Amino acid sequence: MRKPVIAGNWKMYKTAGDSVATALALKPLVANANHCEVIIAPVFTALKGVADRLEGSNIKVAAQNCASEKSEGAYTGEVAAFMIHDAGCSHVIVGHSERRQYFLEADHIVSNKAQAALAAGLTAIVCVGETLEQRDQGKALDTVKEQVVGSLSGLTASDLARIIVAYEPVWAIGTGRTATPEQAQEMHAFIRRVFAERHSAAAAESLRVLYGGSVKPDNISGLMKCSDIDGALVGGASLSAESFAKIVNYNG
Repeated sequence: MRKPVIAGNWKMYKTAGDSVATALALKPLVANANHCEVIIAPVFTALKGVADRLEGSNIKVAAQNCASEKSEGAYTGEVAAFMIHDAGCSHVIVGHSERRQYFLEADHIVSNKAQAALAAGLTAIVCVGETLEQRDQGKALDTVKEQVVGSLSGLTASDLARIIVAYEPVWAIGTGRTATPEQAQEMHAFIRRVFAERHSAAAAESLRVLYGGSVKPDNISGLMKCSDIDGALVGGASLSAESFAKIVNYNG
């Protein structure tokens, strides 16, 4: 059985103090959520403070990005994966659609970041997804397959055990639009088939694939009923401890 993952991506919101306050408010609200893994991803400046306050709890901490280089060096403005691990994080998000769109991160860069994350002892949450234009042109499956293959190139079968894929229909991020459970299930099943073709049926069956795209308390239950959806990467609705807790506790 694949244990579900509910992850909150706080994007570029909240100061260090606000992040700690939200994390502490969330802590008792999800303390009994044994049915899933709970992850929050604050900004870099808040990682250490949040991780320290959540130590010993059931909430794990992720960074929203990491450098593609595995070791320290003259890379101004970058943060290495091993530094993120040192700050108390267990996960890192790589290849988010906003990184791909605004910072022109291609698949090979995402692959390098995933490999750096794994080398540092982190679990990588690798994001893939198509734009509205690509979907309307009938290119959704081809686009996502290309991203899955390219973003995970160079990974071994054993590496896949520490990879989580997050499918984000770009057209449903921050727009209020959400892929229907049927649309999401279709893409998640497709991603699993791509994994089976590239690696093995066993690897595909154990892979956890999250849905990310305007996930809210009122639509999480429908999404989680789909057989190939293993959780959610939540954006705006994760900024409120109460709202995010309702999503985490979708099954009571």
